[in-house]
Amino acid sequence: MGTLDDLEDELRRIDGRGYRAYRDIRGAWTDGAGFTLFVDHVQADPFASPSRVRIRLDAEEHGIPAELWDTDVRRTALCDFLLRRFARAAHRLGRSSGSGKSGRVQVDAGGAEVLARSGSGLAPEHLEVRFRVGLPARGRTVLGRAAAELLTRALPEASDALLFDDVDPDEARAFVDLVDDHRYLQESLRSRGLVAFVRDGSILPRASGVSSRPMQGAVPFRSPESLRVTLPTRHHGEVTGMGIPEGITLVTGGGFHGKTTLLEAVQNGVYPHVPGDGREWVVTREDAVKVRSEDGRAVAGVDLRPFIHDLPGEKDTRAFDTEDASGSTSLAATVLEALEVGSRLLLLDEDTCATNLLIRDARMQRLVDRETIVPLVDRAREMHDTLGVSMLLVLGGSGDYLDVADRVLLLEEYLPRDASGRAREIARERPTQRTIGGEARPLVPTPRCPLPGSFDPRRGGRDKVRSRGLRELSFGEETVDLSALEQLVDDSQARAVGVLMKQLGRAARPDRPLVRILRDVLEDASADGLYAMDPLPELAMPRLFELAGAVNRLRSLRVRQAEPG
Repeated sequence: MGTLDDLEDELRRIDGRGYRAYRDIRGAWTDGAGFTLFVDHVQADPFASPSRVRIRLDAEEHGIPAELWDTDVRRTALCDFLLRRFARAAHRLGRSSGSGKSGRVQVDAGGAEVLARSGSGLAPEHLEVRFRVGLPARGRTVLGRAAAELLTRALPEASDALLFDDVDPDEARAFVDLVDDHRYLQESLRSRGLVAFVRDGSILPRASGVSSRPMQGAVPFRSPESLRVTLPTRHHGEVTGMGIPEGITLVTGGGFHGKTTLLEAVQNGVYPHVPGDGREWVVTREDAVKVRSEDGRAVAGVDLRPFIHDLPGEKDTRAFDTEDASGSTSLAATVLEALEVGSRLLLLDEDTCATNLLIRDARMQRLVDRETIVPLVDRAREMHDTLGVSMLLVLGGSGDYLDVADRVLLLEEYLPRDASGRAREIARERPTQRTIGGEARPLVPTPRCPLPGSFDPRRGGRDKVRSRGLRELSFGEETVDLSALEQLVDDSQARAVGVLMKQLGRAARPDRPLVRILRDVLEDASADGLYAMDPLPELAMPRLFELAGAVNRLRSLRVRQAEPG
């Protein structure tokens, strides 16, 4: 290990040489007082992905009190808080006037959600932040003096943002306590018979369709009296708002009155949010899964008989495979796949769901004699009563669900009112005349065991795993469409999905159900950290359900069905 002075001398020595000379600075460089700079990987040229760098501060140097990170939840929150601080400090460094990415410091600090990230790690001995730096160059010539200024002076100064003496302790505790209370409320929902909670005063609308910032002048949320609950927290006393009970809840109302806005807040409430986001007190049970139709997706070995049976040509649906699913088939598969890996809370918006799997009215029932689909409306009550599956459905086009709904929320100008009583009156006054769908297999998800060859990340003899935002993941020879996994909220989660899928290939066995290998790999990632699996500074932990969703969209996926139970 050299000193920062040694690093400066080395950079001055290679000033003006070819870009490959930067390889000589790989390694660890310390100031001798608790600060260490690691140059782990040097980029191939100024236009390539910037170099991987770490800063490590010894515990005596950073001085962060243990009570701020004495649980896994609080550690994740504090690491997120500190990474955001360092990102702001690094952003103020500016950048070199050299070629390509010269002087650029890239810190993956995230957006509105607080996630476990590979960009920071906290252990009893030290704190680390991990990021990328574009090493300065003009053309392919090393700008050693600019690099020395950046690496031996600017970055150490930016690291002062990580020192507890430089942190507002009240701000740090408020951030950590908020995340801690989100988890506390999330864990208490099931025992209280709730699937979600929205605190009064929350701001749910966003500034725009491409912004996570709260909308200025938006109507603050207010709970209907019949659903208002008061819940205890660890750090913020009691909080009051709308508790959505278990069961089947319809969200309806006129267009543009906030139905989808409420659903989106609930689907993202599986994650804690930063203070000031407006949705930081929207808390949803951890097993919530948003499902939708996807024309053209692949389906591998799913037993569709609970919803689809007796296809023309005697095509069997007990282990259904297709490379090009229809809207109804894809939605049925997605519902059953979610149940297979443990979801007991489904979120649906009729705008993104195949109508013929949601509902079939009395007139169409009389017209169509040979129906192969049992619509969700005919199975929703059974799903709740036998499996404990709750649903939150945004629905405005069919009143048939009034017969199965436990409650109905009517949105008017972004404010909900409980219209359950009126909905039941209408259902009695105007019966639908429809009949329950035909016989279907009992609603027990069939476990599937992925075969090891399903997960091959190689392309051209090398592992090739790369995400393109939240929409696509290149995994070996194929491209996985992630666009329907709406609860992936960060590009770095998509990158991590690719890293974790490589691990799934090592864990897969013909006799190991998918849910088991998913949980094992995620437990390892949680215990060791994503950075231990792949030393990239821009990974964020996905949930089990989105990892499963990506696996189920692999066209290379091959499975063997196991017995339920």
